[in-house]
Amino acid sequence: MDKNAIKKFAVWARRELIERVSQKAMQYGIEKDNIVDAAADSINGKVLTDTQKNQRRALISQINAKGYEEVMEEVAYTWFNRLIALRFMEVNGYLPTRVRVFTDEENNFKPQIIDEALHLDLDGLNMEKVYEFKNANQTEELYKYLLITQCNALNSVLPGMFQRISDYTELLLPDNLLREGSVIEQMISTIPEEDWQDAVQIIGWLYQYYNAEKKDEVFAALKKNVKITKENIPAATQLFTPDWIVRYMVENSLGRLWVEGHPNDELKSGWKYYLEEAEQEPEVQAQLVEIRKEYAAMIPEQIKCIDPCCGSGHILAYLFDVLVQIYESYGYTTREAVESIVKNNLYGLDIDDRAAQLAYFAVMMKARQYDRRFFHRQIQPNIYAMQESNDIDYYALEYFCNGDAKLKKAIDSIIKEMHDAKEYGSILNITPVDFPALYVRFDEVRDDISMSRETVLNKLLPLVQIAEALAQKYDVVCTNPPYMAVSNAGAKVNDYVRMNYPDEKVDMYAVFIYKCGQMAKRNAFQAMITQHGWMFLGSFEKMRVKKIKHDIINMAHLGARAFEEIGGEVVQTTSFVFRTSGISNYVGRYARLIEPTTQAGKENLFLSKETVYTASKESYASIPGSPVAYWISRRLSQAFSDKLLGDYAQTKQGFATGNNDLFLRFWHEVDADKSALNLLSKEEAAVSNRKWFPCNKGGSFRKWYGNNIYLANWANDGSQMRNFKGSVIRNPQFYFKEGITWSSLANQLSLRYSPEGFLFESKGSMCYTNGFVDIRYLLGLLNSKVASEALSVLSPTLDFHEGPMSKVPVIFSKENNESVISLVNSCIELSHKDWDSSEISWDFEEHPLVRLKDSMKFTATDGNSESVAYFLHGAYRAWENECEERFNQLKANEEELNRIFIDIYGLQDELTPEVEDKDVTVRKANLQRDVKSLISYAVGCMFGRYSLDVDGLAYAGGEWGNVYKHDPSVLDPEKEDGSTATLAGDYVIGKDRQCYICTFVPDKDNIIPICDDEYFDDDMVGRFVKFIEAVYGRDTLEENLKFIADALGGKGQPREVIRNYFLNDFYTDHCKIYQKRPIYWLFDSGKKNGFKALIYMHRYQPDTIARIRTDYVHEQQSRYRTAIADMENRIVNASTSERVKLNKALTKLQDQDTELRSYEEKIHHLADQMITIDLDDGVKVNYAKFQDVLAKIK
Repeated sequence: MDKNAIKKFAVWARRELIERVSQKAMQYGIEKDNIVDAAADSINGKVLTDTQKNQRRALISQINAKGYEEVMEEVAYTWFNRLIALRFMEVNGYLPTRVRVFTDEENNFKPQIIDEALHLDLDGLNMEKVYEFKNANQTEELYKYLLITQCNALNSVLPGMFQRISDYTELLLPDNLLREGSVIEQMISTIPEEDWQDAVQIIGWLYQYYNAEKKDEVFAALKKNVKITKENIPAATQLFTPDWIVRYMVENSLGRLWVEGHPNDELKSGWKYYLEEAEQEPEVQAQLVEIRKEYAAMIPEQIKCIDPCCGSGHILAYLFDVLVQIYESYGYTTREAVESIVKNNLYGLDIDDRAAQLAYFAVMMKARQYDRRFFHRQIQPNIYAMQESNDIDYYALEYFCNGDAKLKKAIDSIIKEMHDAKEYGSILNITPVDFPALYVRFDEVRDDISMSRETVLNKLLPLVQIAEALAQKYDVVCTNPPYMAVSNAGAKVNDYVRMNYPDEKVDMYAVFIYKCGQMAKRNAFQAMITQHGWMFLGSFEKMRVKKIKHDIINMAHLGARAFEEIGGEVVQTTSFVFRTSGISNYVGRYARLIEPTTQAGKENLFLSKETVYTASKESYASIPGSPVAYWISRRLSQAFSDKLLGDYAQTKQGFATGNNDLFLRFWHEVDADKSALNLLSKEEAAVSNRKWFPCNKGGSFRKWYGNNIYLANWANDGSQMRNFKGSVIRNPQFYFKEGITWSSLANQLSLRYSPEGFLFESKGSMCYTNGFVDIRYLLGLLNSKVASEALSVLSPTLDFHEGPMSKVPVIFSKENNESVISLVNSCIELSHKDWDSSEISWDFEEHPLVRLKDSMKFTATDGNSESVAYFLHGAYRAWENECEERFNQLKANEEELNRIFIDIYGLQDELTPEVEDKDVTVRKANLQRDVKSLISYAVGCMFGRYSLDVDGLAYAGGEWGNVYKHDPSVLDPEKEDGSTATLAGDYVIGKDRQCYICTFVPDKDNIIPICDDEYFDDDMVGRFVKFIEAVYGRDTLEENLKFIADALGGKGQPREVIRNYFLNDFYTDHCKIYQKRPIYWLFDSGKKNGFKALIYMHRYQPDTIARIRTDYVHEQQSRYRTAIADMENRIVNASTSERVKLNKALTKLQDQDTELRSYEEKIHHLADQMITIDLDDGVKVNYAKFQDVLAKIK
């Protein structure tokens, strides 16, 4: 099945139909904000027929009640449903006329119904109209008439799909259906004919994809705090269940119900996903024997099955298939089976009209598949869309009750409980009443003559049927419920759930888990697929404890990516089968399928039975919170009975700022003089007079040390944050203390040592020891495989908040304490060094390829003079060895820690100490990445952020003259003969307040142009070459430039490759390293590279842009004019072959000149404003002030 084609068509068809239906409404004087009088007899000069006037009035009435857009949407999807139903029926030969509606016999878009119009035997067809259209050659009008007549004719056999089209939907049937590109033509040409063979699959996917854009709109609105209304719940929650999971649920519920009472190996052999029961203890087996006696007494007609969230009917259709097998095995003919299944066995409910309509159609097509004459039997399935009692006519109720107090009491109960039913769907609790008595009265009404008769039969009867479906009990309840946080629903749903399902109020799927259990009879089966959070999370604990009193027969624990349409790790699911019995020590079977990352991979692993566990609910009862930890070993389960992390330490959540943009910054954004990066206590912070303090906020997967990139505004003990409306200050008594930190939301848990001096935010949870156990012992345990195994039970949903962390079992081993602490100290040190080797660390001192340059020294002698130079590739090899050694040592440490804790916990049979390379969180050397980082460091030296002569940050805010000084009395040798690289007039002041002569002088005006040629003396590439020469020497300069160019991977001469890197890729890399908060800002004229220049934001001055304009942009414009004139002269005198090349170069220059003229106007406007910036505002705010002249941050 070509799902891409189906999705492409369905998404487009929704837009197209809404547009065409809206255009049709406009022809009748109906627009969103302008509706011509409902009583009008003509529109735009066109006189309306009586039928059209009635339909138009009905349409306007609906728009007034529901809104214009909602009605256009409804009409569009009504026609969509009808068109796909007709297409399925014609492809499969199910149309009673045997005449195709959309194609000919060869599947060409030539509707057979037009050619056969004069010979059609179709109920309601007016041959005079057909002749009239034929004679007038009005093929389009004839086709629309035939299409509507065909739909009306199908009403007699499929009334749930083809309601009689005498209402406004006929009025809004789109025009030009026969044209190329129409919805019908696209349906034929886009979706292969063979994909229409399976009603369940084609209809299910079309329904899901038709809703796709609507779903996106709903969730986009949700981000703006617009709650999900009853009209939008279907789009927000619809998800087509994979076929194998449907089969698993049905075979292990309905199938099990039957074969446990009527053993039949032949039946079971056809059920690919049926799981045999686990071996049970004798006392359990004895109770099962009694239950199976009940099953044995059942006959097929007695089995009642319901899908209370039936969607497009996937589960109902497979229930139908298995029921047919059951009936046939019991001796029924297929025809008898089909009739009884539709009448007696199957029930379906959905909150969405269109979904119920499609489910109805799927079941009817399934019946037709088994019984060719089924349409003639006039049998309708028990499948209903939820209806509301809000507008039931009072007089119709009085007529129905006919003075009978019992009838009135029953119907009043239903009317009351079905009020606003579309808000709640199948979670409604309906009080059982005397339904047979109500149906007797409906039979009387059918034979009666009354003005209220139609209202009773069309409005009241469906309400009673739905109420009965909700009130009665079932042998099998099987569904895929909506996944939606209750808090995202409207107020009515929230209130109803809080009142009726207080323990399940977190999510609608949890409400349905409980509700479906209520719908099931005693010893019945409940099969579902839901998110797996209910199995583990504390917010579901009360519901979980209550629910697992029932027996879990088996489970397919799917984890992430069970649905092809949902990527990522957030939506993790499980499919399960409960029996509504409570047998102590009953052993269920659990297929653990979380490892495969594809739908097919999970299915294959299930079928292999390789990861099937057996467990009773008692086996995991000792674990705090009673998670459904079926895979846990006995030894680990016993560990939970001892001490927990919460007994030795306190796990705490940090503050919520209420506005991160206001209170949080990356450390590199702000003025270093306002940052307090190395304070040890709350008291030091209070008297520091600083504004920005280190803050733990989680981060990427990294163990032991690092991810120290955030600062928080905690000036004056956080007075501004404390007084900010919306902020929540938590656990301030722990601020600035030593502890352990981690990311509370992560795909893989990693914990890090946090020294004194840190605040912590809500996503950067902390753990503080009570003093009995060293913090390093706890860190070693928590980063071990033992803790990972425990947390797979406590928090498999990837939410590692303080609650589950505090429940990790801790066995303190005095014997191993010193070894563990020593290993952990080593791990912290190794990780610390790795973190500090990158300029993203505030403790970064010197680039490693500069630090290690002595690894390959070259000394040249010329007469009496001697010069020293260094090979960059030698420095890289030394760095590569250093990284490899650090990586291997950390890996060895982690494996030894794993071994120690595995032995302490006695888990040698379940866990091994080995650590995969991908889980070691220090870097190995990477040639291209490390050379790019050297280039970044060089740029930092060019701007004075770093210096070759002092360690760490040289300048990051404050007065430039306090860090870099120039003594004009000392001659600059560069101004004379350039015989020495020492620029004696420039000094840098280190952290020790000593002055050091600059080996490499930072740029004087904080503007470094990046051009595609050497137009300026301080051109970026020229300065970079000087930097490499200053660091590694003149004698190895060319070799080192080639090494850099080769690492970058470009083609051409080294300087050309380096120039192209600066022009095209440097800024993207810079933005990536600095997480979209760049400290070097790229002034960029556009794609033609007319002008580019970098500045350092910490050195920005109000006149910086004016200097860019006058000293660089104007200069560049002048050079372009000169270059263009020169090129034009060369072209005049050039040969034919040269002229082609020169014309190309001229075009490039002219394009750059044009681009720069436009850019000059923009930069002129900003230069005149003399804009100031405040580093405290961060990059996001300050960059936006110049966004028209800066490169986009990618």
